[in-house]
Amino acid sequence: MSRLFRSVSRSKHYVQVISWLLLVYLFYSCASPKTITYFQGPEAVDTARYVPLASINPPVARIQTDDVLAIIVTSLSEETNAIFNILNSTSIPLAGYGAGGGNLPLGYLVDPTGSVEMPLLGKVKLAGLTLEEAADDIRTKLAKYLKEPTVNVRYVNRKFTVIGEVGRPGVYNLLDNQRTLPEVIGIAGELTVYGRRDNVMIMRTENNKREIVRVDLRSRKVLESPYYYIQHNDVIYVEPRPGRITSTERGLQLTPIILGFATTIVALLSFFRR
Repeated sequence: MSRLFRSVSRSKHYVQVISWLLLVYLFYSCASPKTITYFQGPEAVDTARYVPLASINPPVARIQTDDVLAIIVTSLSEETNAIFNILNSTSIPLAGYGAGGGNLPLGYLVDPTGSVEMPLLGKVKLAGLTLEEAADDIRTKLAKYLKEPTVNVRYVNRKFTVIGEVGRPGVYNLLDNQRTLPEVIGIAGELTVYGRRDNVMIMRTENNKREIVRVDLRSRKVLESPYYYIQHNDVIYVEPRPGRITSTERGLQLTPIILGFATTIVALLSFFRR
């Protein structure tokens, strides 16, 4: 009778241990959908009841000193085209730029006076103009020398940086001023499960003033934020959650649990074989 009582008590002990270990495992493996879901808010039942978000327009990008521009000129003269476009075809390597490195076209540097030095035209002041305005200005000046010229102007060195809890942190090209915060998060490989979606930091320098703001990607209000569109030199930092642990640390923490499971199973098998 005493032996049976001890056996029952031992079995209850093993059941309690297994239950506790299962609770610990579920605690570590489960996460609330509200902590990782983007753009949460009231759902629209139908289009008739849908309330549109406030209209947020992208900022107007204007050429500044130290910008590097790709100025592509085409005309009926291929020889002349090559003279203008040689700086666009000449590139310098940038190791680690973006996700896989690459080359950056040399381009035309906007000097401290706000001008670029171009063949035939000499110094052309472009600072303060949009890309379209700059292309029109250069095209007008080139019409004196070339027959039916076309001009295309693009930024070469404009960029943004994404760091922290993302799949591919790095520096990326900002090809235009239409790039949005969700897009750049996608370009950087999405937030990891440890990234805080409720407190994403954006560091921005504008008119020689630096500002730091925090946005909540879980809220639809971010779609109406002035920081929805990314600007040149923006730095997006995704903070880790409190108690964030690396996969190595998690493996070390789970090792005793796994060993406990194995030991418990072996002990139970040994007990019931008696």
